[in-house]
Amino acid sequence: MNGLPHYLSAAALWLGLLARAPDLLRHRHDPYLRSICAVLGLAGLCFVLGAPPTVGTVNRLSGVPNLAAPLTYAAITGYSAASQVLIVHWRGGPRVRRTARRWILAYTLLLLGIAAMFVLGDAPVERRTDLDTYYANTPYVREMILLYLLGHLAAAGVTAVSALRWAREVRGRLRTGLVTLGLGALCGTVYSLARLSAVAARWTGHDWSTLVTETSPVAAGLGALLTVVGVLVPLAGPRLTEWLRTRRTYARLEPLERELDGVLTRHALRLPPPRWARPATRLVWRRTSIHNALTHLDAYVDRALYDVTLRAALRRTGDPERAAATAWATAIAAAVRREAHAGPDGHDAGGPGESDWFLERATDPAALVRIADALAGEPLVRAAVAEAEAGPEAAPVAAEGRSTA
Repeated sequence: MNGLPHYLSAAALWLGLLARAPDLLRHRHDPYLRSICAVLGLAGLCFVLGAPPTVGTVNRLSGVPNLAAPLTYAAITGYSAASQVLIVHWRGGPRVRRTARRWILAYTLLLLGIAAMFVLGDAPVERRTDLDTYYANTPYVREMILLYLLGHLAAAGVTAVSALRWAREVRGRLRTGLVTLGLGALCGTVYSLARLSAVAARWTGHDWSTLVTETSPVAAGLGALLTVVGVLVPLAGPRLTEWLRTRRTYARLEPLERELDGVLTRHALRLPPPRWARPATRLVWRRTSIHNALTHLDAYVDRALYDVTLRAALRRTGDPERAAATAWATAIAAAVRREAHAGPDGHDAGGPGESDWFLERATDPAALVRIADALAGEPLVRAAVAEAEAGPEAAPVAAEGRSTA
């Protein structure tokens, strides 16, 4: 019998556990994080132990028919306890530790009851997928089945109600995570109710074993997926947002780096590009390259051109930040061409700019992005750059003419 769906569900849960592991290592005494990791770890263990191939392997190696059943039920009971403890820490309050200990004690007693019922019962025929219905009328084994199903139903129900109720009081990613987690818990209640219904049907002489072999595994698998998503959304959401923001910033800086490419290449100012690096690392590399080029261009920036273009752009846009970005983009583009035409002594006929004045104002990360945007789409910059091609001294005069137009 194929256990692939079980193993895939376990893999999803344990991937979620792996994602939270760094936080747990940094804050190992945080009971909330420990509860989340326990929920994910035990839920994955439930799927692994409940997979038909695992059931057969455990029974064969132990020599005890159906030993895998109480082990699986024990994992489910542990998962239920962890879920309840997680809800307790979510709710908070002055008696969190006492309430958590009570839940742990209750499920410990439930776990002992499951073990005792299995020892007292008699289940000689191995059943890998339908043990619940096959032994529904067997003394002690029947009670073992009821104990784990009722314990799981209680945990799933409380988790669903608590998560969905709290979701109405919050917003953003936390609300999304809570709703998703609540839906995953509802799938857990479907799992328990389906199996309880099949067991009750057996007591009345009916055979609803498909609820155990087909319906409940689907509900459990969907519940596992939703649980992982619900736990990870509050964590992964900010990281995904930061990842997207970093990639967007990296892409927006490309026009500025392209404008400075000649300076970077001629003077070997660009470090080797990082390969297989995170977006944050690539962004640092691009910013470093830009800063290196701007540092070299500092002596070639024409402050008069900056002032003229700033006045013209401010009259045109009415936006000080956009006007400053336009002026810097024009001054940088002209400085690149002035540096390219510089004589052997390092300066051209246009005269040097003012050291430090340029770098202190143009290298702020947010300012660099606005300058790159201006280079990419500002008509005033494109016109000034085109006129700068005619000669280093033409751009200031042209920009002044535009400012008075």
